[in-house]
Amino acid sequence: MIRNYNDFVEALLTAGFTMAGSADGIYAIAPWESGAHRPGDSPIVWHTGCPDTDPWEWRTRVLEERDDIAYGKLFFKKCGYVTKEWYPYFLATRRGGDTFEDAYKSGTISHAAKRVYEVVLDKQILPSHEIKLLAGFTKEEKSAFERALVELQMKMFITICGGRQKISKKGDGHGIPSAVFCTTENFFRPQDLPAELGFFIDQDDVFEKAANLSIDQAYDAIRARVLKLNPMADEKTIKKFISAKQ
Repeated sequence: MIRNYNDFVEALLTAGFTMAGSADGIYAIAPWESGAHRPGDSPIVWHTGCPDTDPWEWRTRVLEERDDIAYGKLFFKKCGYVTKEWYPYFLATRRGGDTFEDAYKSGTISHAAKRVYEVVLDKQILPSHEIKLLAGFTKEEKSAFERALVELQMKMFITICGGRQKISKKGDGHGIPSAVFCTTENFFRPQDLPAELGFFIDQDDVFEKAANLSIDQAYDAIRARVLKLNPMADEKTIKKFISAKQ
């Protein structure tokens, strides 16, 4: 039974990946129903603000405290976690060895996503509200901006690397923190990034390992792990989970 944050991390490192809420036919270490609907089964309850037993808080703790776990909208356009060990496999299936320029030229990346990516690439690390401003998205383009953020996370070109509040003219933080993004390369290779958040993974073998995997090798490895975690998972759902194709 997952009773707290440490249990969750230990289970995640063993599993390799998990959905961050509902299992969606794949796998979830701490599905949202566990505390909300069955309080007698587990002390885990979502949205209480308790850092030890609220899974909503764990996404922040993982990024602040760990150097071997990534988090973002990675599966079915929803949030999930992937360990450093398994990240190369998803990277190989999602990118297929393409650079961002390759993907854009082939038409698999939208123009809105290109606007977002170029700002993140240039500034290295930015909260979403600043990305939106610098990329020139208008109020009418709110949906396009949100889709672009998800698209880039699903393709593993950018990833969430923390949270940051908006700053008032007086210099005070206010409101719910915005997700902070950086490129995936900078998340795993942070030599040139500012150390203000202090939680970036500092080893570069993720991309080397991904480069040495064929799409089929990576796909088969993830599929085998999914079926180990959930023998009842069907092939159509597994395919969408791995490839990110809708």
